[in-house]
Amino acid sequence: MTKAVRGAIQVRQNDWTSIHDAATRLVSEILTANGIDREKIISIIFSVTEDLDAANPATGLRKAGFVETPLFCVQEARVKGGMPRIIRTLITFEGPAGRKVTAVYRDGAESLRPDIVFGAPQ
Repeated sequence: MTKAVRGAIQVRQNDWTSIHDAATRLVSEILTANGIDREKIISIIFSVTEDLDAANPATGLRKAGFVETPLFCVQEARVKGGMPRIIRTLITFEGPAGRKVTAVYRDGAESLRPDIVFGAPQ
């Protein structure tokens, strides 16, 4: 069954290393929290706030070994008062029917979705 899971992370600063490390950590935690095998991933979409322009999170994930996974990155819609330095992701994958997914929000991004469970412990 095709499923999707979301997550977000606030990046410390707008630089290549911080963006790539945050994106890789976020995806890794989502996969772990949901027991997703890399081979079951259909695609991963990232969005970034406009203040994160030093790197593309998909590039960092590709360098971490996701070379065959379709990756895509877009700029998040600008919203007045929106939280700065946020990477959001949507991972689409094949998973068992009836199994719930667990969203993962980290490093300040938890406040974006206080209504949901935030995944594996930090």
